Amino acid sequence: MSILIDEETRLLVQGITGGEGSFHTQRCIEYGTRVVAGVTPGKGGSEMLGVPVFNEAADAGIPLVVCITEGIPVLDMVMVHNYLKNRSTRLIGPNCPGIISPGKCKVGLMVGDIHLQGNVGVVSRSGTLTYEVVAQLTSFGIGQSTCVGIGGDPLPGSTFVDILKLFQEDKDTKAVVLIGEIGGNMEQEAAQFIKEKMTKPVVAFVAGATAPPDKRMGHAGAIISGSSSRAKDKIAALANAGAVIAPSPAEIGLTVKEALGK
Repeated sequence: MSILIDEETRLLVQGITGGEGSFHTQRCIEYGTRVVAGVTPGKGGSEMLGVPVFNEAADAGIPLVVCITEGIPVLDMVMVHNYLKNRSTRLIGPNCPGIISPGKCKVGLMVGDIHLQGNVGVVSRSGTLTYEVVAQLTSFGIGQSTCVGIGGDPLPGSTFVDILKLFQEDKDTKAVVLIGEIGGNMEQEAAQFIKEKMTKPVVAFVAGATAPPDKRMGHAGAIISGSSSRAKDKIAALANAGAVIAPSPAEIGLTVKEALGK
């Protein structure tokens, strides 16, 4: 059982009629994901890879939507948040690699081969660092329960706290790796939740320690716009909440191994 996808969940993949969308949908199907519907506005009623395509998702009551799309304007995401406010649909993304429960299914861009089924959850704002962390964990023989890329935009559909709540409740997750970065205050909110609610060990890394102020670094949300946006303030908050801080990206896997050893 994963935190977002169980054996009864029917999956929806957004935008499967495009070249890249259909490519990754095919990879998801090959991994074992049961794709029963696709969404591409304006192409409802068509079919791709044997999967029917529809125009809407939230209106149909789909419980989980994963949006990979990069470059969605912030004002558009404000409208999306407002639209989903009183609906049961959970949005992962945008500007994210997706989610995967190793050995079960994936929805997104992740390469399945680097993952190993296990009991460490991963939640990250950075897609690239997600892959790096997973590869390190797998090299140490540490499997993953579910890996969630929440995306690097300023207004993601799901936050660190949203996913940490699910990991805390998940019986198959014994520890969590959290990958943050500069910009916003999601890491501080996560630290507060870890301090008050988490009973499972958390290993954290925050990217962007050397980033200059007012320069966007990589993601749309990765910009230092105040003291709380800086990596050192996020690291301090997470450390004070009891998270184990990995000193560098190259040492995240080792830090998790040592934390689990304790």
